[in-house]
Amino acid sequence: MIVSTEALIGIALIELGLVVMPGPNMIYLVSRSVVQGRRAGLISLAGVGTGFLIYLLAAAAGLATVFALVPEIYVVLKLAGAAYLLWLAWNALRPGGSSAFTPNALEPDRPRKLFGMGLLTCLLNPKIAILYISLLPQFVDPSRGHVGAQSLILGLTQLAVGVLVNAIFVITAGSVAVLFSRKPLWSRIHRYLTGTALAAFAVKLAADRTPAVSAP
Repeated sequence: MIVSTEALIGIALIELGLVVMPGPNMIYLVSRSVVQGRRAGLISLAGVGTGFLIYLLAAAAGLATVFALVPEIYVVLKLAGAAYLLWLAWNALRPGGSSAFTPNALEPDRPRKLFGMGLLTCLLNPKIAILYISLLPQFVDPSRGHVGAQSLILGLTQLAVGVLVNAIFVITAGSVAVLFSRKPLWSRIHRYLTGTALAAFAVKLAADRTPAVSAP
């Protein structure tokens, strides 16, 4: 296999942790679903998924060249990604953290605008750029060769997990929002579990000293 099973599981688990964190994409999708219904939320999600794909293709096209020319960047990106995960963990665990299931009020929009706003929300979300620039390379093994192909496979895995979990949030947004508003304890548990998992991944990635080598 071009990509190891461990790498696929790792990127999938990290994406699972990231996607349940409150962020611009989740807040917009949940708010749109609560205000305008599941169909509107799914159309918006299609725009978000397209934004992920645009970032992924751009990252996959450049990683092979970068690693071949400057292998040291592999280590720098690994440490930057670990720091990013720790920052996300802190935002989940810090006192006063909020849940994405406290939606913003939004006016109803037509399908074209729903898709466009979902796409724009994703493209303007710095978390997505950092995800592909700092985190994705950590799961690429240059010794296996085909760095660009590895990046594409890992990115598609991340995209699939992100879209699937966000779709679940869209479909269940109304019910979960009501539950969290009535049971604040569940909202805190959600934040604490997510933050702890992200912190654990950050420590593991920062401690990994596997050297990067140029792709053949």
